Amino acid sequence: MPTQYEIGVIGAGNAAEGIVHGILRNTILFADRMIASDPSEARRKLFADRFHVAVTADNREIVANSDILIFAVKPQQYVEMCRTIANLIREDHLIVSIMAGVSTRSIEAMFPGRSTRVVRAMPNLPIHVGAGMAGVCKGQFAQAVDLLRAQRIFDAGGRSIVIEDESQMDAVTAVSGSGPAYFYYFVEALVAAAQRAGLSRQQADILAKQSCFGAARMMLESGEPPDVLRAKVTSPGGTTQAAVESMTKDGVFEHICDAVLAAWKRGQELGR
Repeated sequence: MPTQYEIGVIGAGNAAEGIVHGILRNTILFADRMIASDPSEARRKLFADRFHVAVTADNREIVANSDILIFAVKPQQYVEMCRTIANLIREDHLIVSIMAGVSTRSIEAMFPGRSTRVVRAMPNLPIHVGAGMAGVCKGQFAQAVDLLRAQRIFDAGGRSIVIEDESQMDAVTAVSGSGPAYFYYFVEALVAAAQRAGLSRQQADILAKQSCFGAARMMLESGEPPDVLRAKVTSPGGTTQAAVESMTKDGVFEHICDAVLAAWKRGQELGR
């Protein structure tokens, strides 16, 4: 009898690495209940050495021996990947896809004649440190229990929310999937400005990172909305007001909205 795994990960990239880390860190599964595949020997070695999970270069081995299949390949690669495993997909499989822009119906269509259970998810990078955010939605054949099983995977790396309307998943991708990159970009700007004001790189780095960490934590723990907290920092005629007025004058708020909407539109394009 072949070894049977509860979770098989197809595509051992950065996102999959964070997911596996969360599962093991929170003992959702033990390492011997997971297997991962990737064409890169270096990525397979990383998963084997770091997580002690079984690895393979053969996606068909993953499908034949796993109950939950996590599709973590690039969206441009999934059609060919699905073709190579199509005859092994069973109706008792649960497919959890983290491929940006790829709809559940597109995945279901790759396995005709079967009621393939698919849950689509969009996690983000902080899943690596247990602070991730994921939106999840189910396809037409997935059951409520499938959604719960998927949420258990992503909650291990942070939090998840259920998205009822799959058309909103591109918005989830633009806001939380890509969101950390916008935040890091802002921190880069803070560090650069601090250095221009005369601080050392080390001082600027510490001040910017800790300030952003504290602001995010206060927003989460206080439950107060960001505009209320911003007002608490902004004294009339003070330094913060000067900064906010400068950003308002330059249209920073609208530029950020435009950037997020550009990501949203790109997600829609990827799904066509």
